[in-house]
Amino acid sequence: MAQIEIIVGSVYGNAQNVAEHAEQFLISAGHQVNVHTDPDIDLLNEDAAFLIITSTTGMGDVPPNLELFFADIQADLPSLQGKKYAIAALGDSSYCESYCGAGKQFAELFAQLQGEEITQMLELDSMETFTPEEDVVAWLKQHNTQFSA
Repeated sequence: MAQIEIIVGSVYGNAQNVAEHAEQFLISAGHQVNVHTDPDIDLLNEDAAFLIITSTTGMGDVPPNLELFFADIQADLPSLQGKKYAIAALGDSSYCESYCGAGKQFAELFAQLQGEEITQMLELDSMETFTPEEDVVAWLKQHNTQFSA
């Protein structure tokens, strides 16, 4: 199975809770997993796949705990060629223009760096789901083997 680094962007703890459920599922599926709430850009040098679970803040912004990480990636533009990733973005669709903005920013950046997206970004709307941790685990059940494929 795969080494998966979960990168978590959370403001009020909801994305952190989702990441903890994802971690438990992925470990039970045989993967080696680490969760990062304050990642360093050097993490991208790891021989691993990446799962980004992030909420959105402000006007579609990356949460404060990932701002420096995101800025460092934009400044250094490390190649992610051959590195697999998936993104689960938490948002509120009542904020139409900024809905899941942080996830969309990561998706755009990782695509620019030639990362290999294993599946389309999962958008979790707080207006529609009250159990995003269950939705992410269900999504991972469908796609977790692609991290190591």
